[in-house]
Amino acid sequence: MKQKQILLIPALLDAHFPLMKYAFYTKQYHPVILNNSRAVTETGLRFVHNDMCYPCILNTGQMIRALGSGKFDPAQTKLLMPSVGDACRGSNYTEVLRKAIRKAGYRDTRVLTMNLKHIDEENQLGITPKMVWRAFFALWYGDLLLMLVQQVRPYEAEQGAAERCRDKWFKLLGEELRCCRNLRISVLLRRFDEIAADFAAIPRINTKKQRIAIVGELYTKYCALGNWDMVRYLEKTGCESYTNGLSWYVLYYIDSHLMSAAPPEAAGYKVIGRILQKIQNRMIDAVKNAGFFSLPPLDVLKKEVSGKVSFAAAIGDGWLIGAEAAGYIMHGCSKVLAIQPFGCMPNHVIGRGLYASLQRRCGGHIVSVDVDSSGTRVNAYNRARMLIDIPDTE
Repeated sequence: MKQKQILLIPALLDAHFPLMKYAFYTKQYHPVILNNSRAVTETGLRFVHNDMCYPCILNTGQMIRALGSGKFDPAQTKLLMPSVGDACRGSNYTEVLRKAIRKAGYRDTRVLTMNLKHIDEENQLGITPKMVWRAFFALWYGDLLLMLVQQVRPYEAEQGAAERCRDKWFKLLGEELRCCRNLRISVLLRRFDEIAADFAAIPRINTKKQRIAIVGELYTKYCALGNWDMVRYLEKTGCESYTNGLSWYVLYYIDSHLMSAAPPEAAGYKVIGRILQKIQNRMIDAVKNAGFFSLPPLDVLKKEVSGKVSFAAAIGDGWLIGAEAAGYIMHGCSKVLAIQPFGCMPNHVIGRGLYASLQRRCGGHIVSVDVDSSGTRVNAYNRARMLIDIPDTE
């Protein structure tokens, strides 16, 4: 190819994509993580039926508005739509997006997918060992920065200190990922301690705010566009929010989805899972040693919530939603805000269907919030306010 093609990627992992994007830098592609938010819902609804789940409407709206912005040549642009590939409407996003961009007039733009279930293989983004290795480091650094920023920002004595610290590490780590420098496990483990200590050194006010834990569907959990800036709202109302890291989801996915693969493939995933679990243990140790909070490693969390959550429920985010909610309550975070797209059956059945039972068994309070193209931020914030105003002694 004479020039690189643009690879447009919709917003999804706000804390991880600033580093994860370097995994997609190749001789063929220049990745662009979309952050446009103006009128994307309205645009998405022009091309996607309103009964489709909200993340699909937002993703489609973002991409079509980006193609129409004049910044990208549609013929030299490809769209990437990742998918977990299980019994969820998210597995249909790629085909929905193809129909939408054809209807919008962008017939020269190709939609690629990325999944581990061999779905739509003729349009699968080519994955190389170099991409996987970069993504591996971005996963852990993104997790660590996500947890630390949310625990420091509500208490910072100087406004913006936590984000400046995060951006400093984004720049340093991003340069290493771009150049494939210092991508060694030994460096990764050392960085855990260095980053945690850097955030612990930020001057903070001597007060304690109530912590609101966030669980739910992957997109609405990690993307501010998808959850209507819920983290910022909680901080503005005098709370500290906590969102668990993506590595818990990755380990859950290996545990519940990939172990049923063919025996040789399943054996490989089992080895990968063990390696990831050891690294997660080390990251959590660094977080706790610096005086911050973390849920237990996934294998420990799973044992703790056994009998409270059914591990047979593994569609979408599956039993991880209930496990995290129960884990938060059992580890002193008594208020849990569950955010999901309206009509997301895995979340409504496997998530919301458990909340009353979990509250009876574990105590605490769980309030669910639906986000949808027909909903409003005010309604979502009112639901969150209900949780905030519940007395802790109830």
